[in-house]
Amino acid sequence: MPHNLLLTGRPGIGKTTVIRRVLERLPPLRLGGFTTAEIRGPRGRLGFRATALGGPEIVLAHVEQAGPWRVGNYGVDVAAFERVVLPFLDPGLEEVELFVVDEIGKMECFSALFRRRVWQLLDDPRPLLGSVALRGPAFIEEVRRRPDVELVEVTPANRAVLPEEVAVRVQDWLR
Repeated sequence: MPHNLLLTGRPGIGKTTVIRRVLERLPPLRLGGFTTAEIRGPRGRLGFRATALGGPEIVLAHVEQAGPWRVGNYGVDVAAFERVVLPFLDPGLEEVELFVVDEIGKMECFSALFRRRVWQLLDDPRPLLGSVALRGPAFIEEVRRRPDVELVEVTPANRAVLPEEVAVRVQDWLR
């Protein structure tokens, strides 16, 4: 039975919102990992933040970010992601009860260290809750095909009920 649950769906459908609402419904747990959020300006989306659970926040990607790593209009700060956020996604953190990975997407996958950590965490006996892009490079497709990963598509029809359903499932795993 899978102990890794990944939300998937089109961009902007509410995957991160579902994850945050799941975390609100869970009893206090020792968490490891990160969440993401859009950076918005008066004319729309400017980039993305990554926030380590219980830790700092970085600008993961921004339209004004220079450098070799780009997804669409966004430059991705892979070095900051690895230095600041990935220590919270370490399978060696024995006290962690639940890992949260929001998201396994193109920006994050520029980091070879991130890809290794995700694979290690999917193999770890502790549960993992996260989100994964609908499509992407080979690594994303490999994650989506793993037999120990349950994919749940977030849609307008189910996004209101998913937080409660997923929270119940995570609590069952932790028993």
